[in-house]
Amino acid sequence: MKIEVASDVVCPWCYIGKRRLERALALVKDLDVELRWLPFQLNPGMPKAGMLRAEYRKAKFGSLERSRELDARVIAEGKGEGIDFAFDRIERTPNTSAAHQLIAVAPDQNKVVDALFQAYFEEARDIGDPGVIADIARRCGVEGWPDSARDVSPLEEEVRAMGISAVPTFIFERRTGIAGAYPPEQLAAAIRQASSAR
Repeated sequence: MKIEVASDVVCPWCYIGKRRLERALALVKDLDVELRWLPFQLNPGMPKAGMLRAEYRKAKFGSLERSRELDARVIAEGKGEGIDFAFDRIERTPNTSAAHQLIAVAPDQNKVVDALFQAYFEEARDIGDPGVIADIARRCGVEGWPDSARDVSPLEEEVRAMGISAVPTFIFERRTGIAGAYPPEQLAAAIRQASSAR
């Protein structure tokens, strides 16, 4: 069964959703699942160099106080999934186009997605920085980076053309799907239902 995940590596709910998907897959071990990660930039107009996170969050949510309230909720949810969000140390909101290009050419997409999430959210690294991306590529065994990079914008357009407007979205066999970081049990039930409908 093919499961595709539309996600962005600067989306904290996508990181939480990834952890919950891993737990869901452990509940449906009898199914043969092929997992693929699809690009979805939350900020497609982000400058190539990114921007200061405080400025970005203030512009998006109206105030830093509101931003901190939202971060506190995510931190609490993350703890339940073993994620230690370091929002107080993240200085920049990056452009994620290079990160999506890296995911697309990775022999093990899951490993790269995990490394990008961890680098950004837990280590407060700028994953829009070419040096940081190159380091993650090397550590995850992606050979030939950055020469192997390719444009993933047509694939992202394809994702948006499916009507996807929120992430994470879990797509089953390109027929059904659910959007949101659902608890593992609900996600596993949706996977089973999609599998039985094949």
